[in-house]
Amino acid sequence: MNSDTNTVSDAAKQFIDDAEALEAWCLDTIDTHRAEDYEEAVRTNTTIISKYVKQLETTDIGGVRTLIVTPKNYDAVNDDRRVLYFFGGAFVVGSPDVDLPIIARLATRLNTEVLAPYYRLAPEHACPAAIDDGFAVYREVIERISPGRVALVGESAGGNLSLAVTLRAREQGVELPAALALMSPWCDVTPTGEAQQQPAGFDPTLDYELHLREPAAAYAGDYDQKDPRVSPLYADFTGGFPATIITTGTRELFRSDCERLATIMQQAEIDVRLRIWEGMWHTFEWYVDIPEADQSMDEIADFIRKQLSGN
Repeated sequence: MNSDTNTVSDAAKQFIDDAEALEAWCLDTIDTHRAEDYEEAVRTNTTIISKYVKQLETTDIGGVRTLIVTPKNYDAVNDDRRVLYFFGGAFVVGSPDVDLPIIARLATRLNTEVLAPYYRLAPEHACPAAIDDGFAVYREVIERISPGRVALVGESAGGNLSLAVTLRAREQGVELPAALALMSPWCDVTPTGEAQQQPAGFDPTLDYELHLREPAAAYAGDYDQKDPRVSPLYADFTGGFPATIITTGTRELFRSDCERLATIMQQAEIDVRLRIWEGMWHTFEWYVDIPEADQSMDEIADFIRKQLSGN
């Protein structure tokens, strides 16, 4: 794979140039994938924890095991604010531990705690189990903290879940969070978007046929894959929704889905910002050595801070 563009950082060019051919994985070996992801997180998070984290605590919130990440620069003045973070992994792998490179850096930028639920995964637990878990945590959080001081953040499947939890809250007449921040949200689990028709390697980290077709079916379970609970892109966004920022990249597998989501939100008169990063790929914010990742994290944190401050 080759990148000769002058519009991205040298580190991003190197990442693209060094990307290896993507390999398929299947649900038959999902336990192995989960174990490998966790072991890799344990190895790689040492530096992240040392640099950013004051305390990692696991507790029960709303009946759901949840990781609380307190940054080294935590400021008690922000005790009335919370960020609820949903990890990615196509609803079949992943955990807050795997996403700590994003969570810890976000917590540090906001000087506040970030709560990350270990929501249930498919294929053992199909939709709406993850939504049930996310909503349960959200309900308990807003019993302690005003919804106007709560933001939902998620990457990939976690972006889907942030949307789904907010839609569930609106459906049940529960107050909505102040803001959503969605990094490469998997908002449509079907391969409908134009970007997903690109050849393998277009996104150096992700391919629908190799990585997502089986998880999409497993997560949907008995629901149609275009049911809004499964694919929030197809929801009705009229009638009120929080301010939202969506980040994606020009090499992103879900780029066109993000564009479609932003258009639908704009038509519903939602305060939405779509940020498309030149040369970036799926959830590039996770990669701590890419300058654009830190720049995007800065923008996301600024957006959340302004919304939680009521500005």
